[in-house]
Amino acid sequence: MRRTVFDEDHEAFRQTIRDFIQAEAVPHYQEWAEQGYVPRDFYKKLGELGVFGIEVPEEYGGAGEKSFKFNAVITEECARAGVSFGGSSVHTALCLPYILKYGNEEQKRRWLPSFVSGDMMTAIAMTEPGTGSDLAGMKTTARLSSDGQHYVLNGAKTFITGGVQADRVLVCCRTSPPDPEDRRGGISILVVDAKSEGYAVGRKLDKLGLRASDTAELSFTDVKVPVEDMLGEPGKAFTYLTHNLPQERLGIAIGAYAMSAAAVRFAHEYVNERTVFGREVASFQNTKFVLADCKADVDAMQAVCDRALEALDADELTPADAASAKLFTTELAARVIDKCLQLHGGYGYMLEYPIAGLYADTRVSRIYGGTSEVMRSIVAKSMGL
Repeated sequence: MRRTVFDEDHEAFRQTIRDFIQAEAVPHYQEWAEQGYVPRDFYKKLGELGVFGIEVPEEYGGAGEKSFKFNAVITEECARAGVSFGGSSVHTALCLPYILKYGNEEQKRRWLPSFVSGDMMTAIAMTEPGTGSDLAGMKTTARLSSDGQHYVLNGAKTFITGGVQADRVLVCCRTSPPDPEDRRGGISILVVDAKSEGYAVGRKLDKLGLRASDTAELSFTDVKVPVEDMLGEPGKAFTYLTHNLPQERLGIAIGAYAMSAAAVRFAHEYVNERTVFGREVASFQNTKFVLADCKADVDAMQAVCDRALEALDADELTPADAASAKLFTTELAARVIDKCLQLHGGYGYMLEYPIAGLYADTRVSRIYGGTSEVMRSIVAKSMGL
């Protein structure tokens, strides 16, 4: 069936990204995965290509596109090649929406040009040790100094994607004590300079998958953050975080679909090349049926993602719709990629084959951005249950 979600501009962009990936990412990706991060000069190349400025208004050096579809193209092409752009997905898909929507004019003029060029990489720090999905339970605090000129930040964060190399981090913290009647109140976002005294990057976490993406523990000890570096209004951050969750979860859903499509392609290529018992693996009925099932599942995931993409661009994607899309695609992706790995036999367990990387990478999609259990709760609540 003809896919209608992308137009000629998107497809021209797709070819540009595909060529860039083949030239600049594929030859180096194994090295990046082994070292656990993407080099900064690669981020500069992404900046030069315009990847970081797609949704940034022209007056700040961007292209001024309002559609999320260009980001979806990047996700699909990275999955197709079995690579990632490291922590840059957080830079554009998570951090940028907050800066664009809640940043004031002075902040945008100060931060966005270097954001677009890749000279300033960003990350967002929400999760804390012991809190997980319970953002309202965060304990990191920021108190206003006696002269009212800066906040004093103390606390710790974990699982911070892009945290090792970030120049600025959007830190979610409590600027007023929690109210037993409203646990979500009193949370603010400070855009913290990583060069600040008392700011420390702890362990670079050794993950099961997404190994080219640096993920860190961060700590803050009496870090002074100028009041002009608060994003939005004090105490309103929980509402801000909730507002961006549908796009974040759709991005994860698209990644799950794209990795599943890549897995089917890798398996299809492998079974046509591999022989066993004197026959191509592709000639066995079991192989045909497994791949047919996987193809049907991928088609269904694509349809869900495309419909959600259209809804997001029309500003009609609800939190429940996004949760449903994430739940469906991430749970199904796990099964599809597992089947495709099985068709590789023992070689599917070897990291030299891209299917092994997909198998490891997709596991976290059922955890970050809200676990599958949280997604089920959101969808059930929308049904009045």
